[in-house]
Amino acid sequence: MTEEPARRRYDSLRRTAQAQQTSADIARAARTLFVAKGWAATTVRDVAREAGVSVPTIYAAYGNKNGLTWALTDAADLSADLSRLLAELESAPEPPRQLAAMVAYDRRLFERAGEVIVLLREAGRTEPELAQAYREARARADDAHRQVLSTWPPGALRSSIDLQTALDIYAAICNIDVYTELISERGWSSEQVEKWWCTMVIRELLEIPTAAT
Repeated sequence: MTEEPARRRYDSLRRTAQAQQTSADIARAARTLFVAKGWAATTVRDVAREAGVSVPTIYAAYGNKNGLTWALTDAADLSADLSRLLAELESAPEPPRQLAAMVAYDRRLFERAGEVIVLLREAGRTEPELAQAYREARARADDAHRQVLSTWPPGALRSSIDLQTALDIYAAICNIDVYTELISERGWSSEQVEKWWCTMVIRELLEIPTAAT
């Protein structure tokens, strides 16, 4: 397989990474303020001041305050380094190594931005905009995982599961609640979580599990 088709395979992820990087300062500012002050108390002007940009720049990037809910998900993905995940996927086409790259990304995401994910989910119980942002962020993660798994050759996934079931299993293993339970309640390190997740998803998803490198 030539390098160009391999690059085109992940064009959607690449566009997402580029767009998120463009709005990085705004996203980080919104994350800082929403976590510190809460959604209701934070204004667009506050975010602009924190980010060092003009208010029109905020509107151009996100439309309005409701649009800033996307800044939270952008900030989370930026902190986990989506570009690094993309590079690892393109350099390692083998399913075990791609699963390892996905798991490593999720570990970074929860380690560095777990409070943002929890904020979105909990605040979404009373703020419809945040609830929608949380749902769409979850859907976006599923879509990214689908892009990866759908490129695998026939026979890579266990014969007893289809693609959607594989996505469901991955989400059941690698999620913020499991991460929080193991880190906060069980005293695991993030490295331990990543290693266990990697072992589990390889065992549960691949037809012939092999050690990820």
